[in-house]
Amino acid sequence: MDMEKLVALCRRRGFIFQSSEIYGGINGFWDYGPLGVELKRNIKEVWWQDMLRNPPPGPDGQEISMVGVDCALIMNPRVWEASGHVGGFTDPMVDCKESKKRYRADQLMVIHPAHADHEKGSDSAFNRLWAFIKEDQDSYKLALKKTEKFAKKLGAKMPEPLPIFPLLSVLEHEDQLGHVVGPDTDEAGTLTKPRKFNLMLKTFIGAVEDESGVAYLRPETAQGIFVNFHNVLDSTRLKLPFGIAQVGKAFRNEINPRNYTFRSREFEQMEIEFFCHPDESTKWYQYWRDVRIRWYSQLGIKSEKLRPREQSVEERAHYSVGTTDIEYLFPFSDEPQELEGVAHRSDYDLKQHAQHSGKDLSYFDDEAWERDKDKFPDPKKAQEAKSGPPYRFLPHVIEPSAGADRFALAVLCEAYTEDQIPDEKGVPQTRVVMKIHPRLAPIKAAIFPLVKKDGMPEKAQALYRDLKKQFNVFYDDKGAVGRRYRRQDEAGTPFCITIDGQTLQDDTVTIRDRDTTKQSRVAMKQVVEELRKKLEPQT
Repeated sequence: MDMEKLVALCRRRGFIFQSSEIYGGINGFWDYGPLGVELKRNIKEVWWQDMLRNPPPGPDGQEISMVGVDCALIMNPRVWEASGHVGGFTDPMVDCKESKKRYRADQLMVIHPAHADHEKGSDSAFNRLWAFIKEDQDSYKLALKKTEKFAKKLGAKMPEPLPIFPLLSVLEHEDQLGHVVGPDTDEAGTLTKPRKFNLMLKTFIGAVEDESGVAYLRPETAQGIFVNFHNVLDSTRLKLPFGIAQVGKAFRNEINPRNYTFRSREFEQMEIEFFCHPDESTKWYQYWRDVRIRWYSQLGIKSEKLRPREQSVEERAHYSVGTTDIEYLFPFSDEPQELEGVAHRSDYDLKQHAQHSGKDLSYFDDEAWERDKDKFPDPKKAQEAKSGPPYRFLPHVIEPSAGADRFALAVLCEAYTEDQIPDEKGVPQTRVVMKIHPRLAPIKAAIFPLVKKDGMPEKAQALYRDLKKQFNVFYDDKGAVGRRYRRQDEAGTPFCITIDGQTLQDDTVTIRDRDTTKQSRVAMKQVVEELRKKLEPQT
């Protein structure tokens, strides 16, 4: 799929706009238009319904307890010290002294033609390394073009296969930085040495901007759940296992936002922290991994583009016992990219916050104690037993963490289709259609009068008013009905309902299916129920 076509459609039809576009935009920030906001809202609401209000049964068929929270964007800075974000949430950064651009050093690759000759034991005419941004096809093509131009100037032959290495591995050798040509310059030696760069966006609270007022926009929603663990426990009296869910904004000062909305500085997360007994954590990790993969498939993401990938030990975060990345093959990349991570976080987070806050964040299993308390007739020994395992312990946590924006982008990429359908004269015409899953579609149905006379508009408007009480629907009576269909195809509307001459005779309407273009007749009084059936979750 041509990503440029999708971006153009998203802007033209009101899915996504560049933030502050009339002022030249701002890198890494995006606005959702009338269709985009409905799509993203539907994604969040479907996630909330399927994961929190009506989650699938647990591994043993038991009901799962889930509750939600909505935590502040700005928290006490000590939260981020405890979580490790202040000291460890950093990426290596390089600046280009000529272009004034900044890059993540671990995201830069270099074309290193000289390496091929060195492997053969000869001296190479190449004395340059051309850098490009990993998984950025435009950046790679530019670097390749510069490499070929340099080779032609020298009369040298390009090696096959072309040697490509991570910049950081090249910089392990002395004096290599001076030979590197940055992604956005033609001169070598303009990149600075890598240095650490904290990804949290800093702000200030209070009247004076000094160190005493430093705060951060949250880089993730998870920590708000962890610091409220006992508040939720005390107010709901939940018993393990249970989950706490949250949907909300997070911010990261990405050095190089790219690939449309995929890597942004402001984004929205849909996260669950599922607390369970340590002995059962592996079982729950496998459960949530399978549930989350199945959820994407049920919402229209094709299996060949969706894949789960278990991270290697080297890849995992320091707190992770195991992590599965649920990935999707986007058009802008040769390799699948992360939609969601399902992580086994063990008891790391509760332990960290307990140590830094001085508060007891352990869980007391009163059911187990009631079962065993007669084993401890001595009050002193009973108190000692109650204060430690197996009755008091820190729960383990399984975290399915999804990106609402990334899933919205995956939905748009998956939905974009060009096909051929005949016009009124039977001549094949190219049609652009967004085959968005009906549960996620911004507009559920469009209502058309075939013509603006003979009482058809009145009947269509009455049906529209009836449907809009339950669904997001659209009324359109402008232009030929074929053009109206095309407009709704581009908007991703799964069903178009037309009031025509037969409606005036028997009070039936046609319902057109977006994907097949097939039409069926339904009694007008049954349209609400018919639409509800078509929009119900498919098990």
